[in-house]
Amino acid sequence: MHVPLWLALIVVGALGIKLVRPPWWLVAVVLLGGYLLADSVLAPLIDNVINK
Repeated sequence: MHVPLWLALIVVGALGIKLVRPPWWLVAVVLLGGYLLADSVLAPLIDNVINK
């Protein structure tokens, strides 16, 4: 069974928010930070660290 990545992320995120109950500002900061890092100069460095 193939599940699109975006759907899996939405489901895991919704379950995590429902079960762990982090503050909404923390969720927004993590999402915005991840978006900004993915489009930054540090993206290739992060990619190399993750893929090792």
